[in-house]
Amino acid sequence: MLIADIIPYERNARHNEKAIPKVAESIREFGLRGTIGLESRENPVIVFGHTRVAACKSLGWTEIPDSKIEYCDDLAPDQIKAFRIADNKTGDIATYNKSMLREEVRSLKDMDMSRFGLDFKSKNLPYGAEMTRNNNGWNLDKCSKADCKGRLELPTMEPVDVRPSDMMSFNFAKSAKEFDKGIHFCIDDYQFERVWNRPEKYVELLRKFECVVTPDFSVYTDMPYPMKLWNIYRSLALGHYWQAQGLTVVPNATWSDEASLSWIFRGLPKGGTVFVSTLGVTKVKEYAEECAKGFPELERQVKPSRILLLGDTLGYEFGCEVVQFKVRKWNG
Repeated sequence: MLIADIIPYERNARHNEKAIPKVAESIREFGLRGTIGLESRENPVIVFGHTRVAACKSLGWTEIPDSKIEYCDDLAPDQIKAFRIADNKTGDIATYNKSMLREEVRSLKDMDMSRFGLDFKSKNLPYGAEMTRNNNGWNLDKCSKADCKGRLELPTMEPVDVRPSDMMSFNFAKSAKEFDKGIHFCIDDYQFERVWNRPEKYVELLRKFECVVTPDFSVYTDMPYPMKLWNIYRSLALGHYWQAQGLTVVPNATWSDEASLSWIFRGLPKGGTVFVSTLGVTKVKEYAEECAKGFPELERQVKPSRILLLGDTLGYEFGCEVVQFKVRKWNG
């Protein structure tokens, strides 16, 4: 059958481009061993075998042997669509015993398996390369020990003076159509863990907004102290990095139990605008009372000139300007 007569499925969701050269090498070495499925003779749209067809074409083939063509005309249209998806996905489920695969490949002394995408040769990395990789994973390339101060060695931030007209949570930032507002992270941690993993990726997105609040990594009361300290460190480290990129960054003031008040505000810059959220505590009286104990300590230790408050005051009378925001859903 002429390759020119075979029609690729226009809504094929699988990206095969990277695999085509490797499959072409396999066909060149071993011949075309698999088959290609088409919807019918009258409608030769590919059901399975997109990569094989593209690989044959890249080798300069103009025809596919008829013995390598199968037709799926015994299936209903919806079955064909379902089978096309299933055939692609089921191949993704299989995994390898990597040790066994490595030994199998290395046993082939006269066959260069790297042609087919298998290369287990050790790579000689320069001295210190693994340490650099670790440092980058911990974002020490974004905020180093030299950027930290105090007994707890927390990252430093400069105070800012900003009064956004509204606040939007980070999970709506990408779809935003207007940017005259600030971005906060008072959502579940899993929704913004990516900003720690790849902080540089979000700089230009966050730059569009009036300001950005440092991430609200959780400091739950039942967390061990090192975990709480690590999450406070991460929040300040991102704040330090974003300020270095020219963003207007507001420090997020958060606390845990009463014992945390002795240390948890130490990394916050004195004066300026500070963000606070009381979400999640107003419905339970004891939680609200525990949370309210942090307000006087925040004012005493940090002396903010302005508090951006997401939620309720919990009955506390602040001694500085308070800009209160309501939680709402955004549609761009």
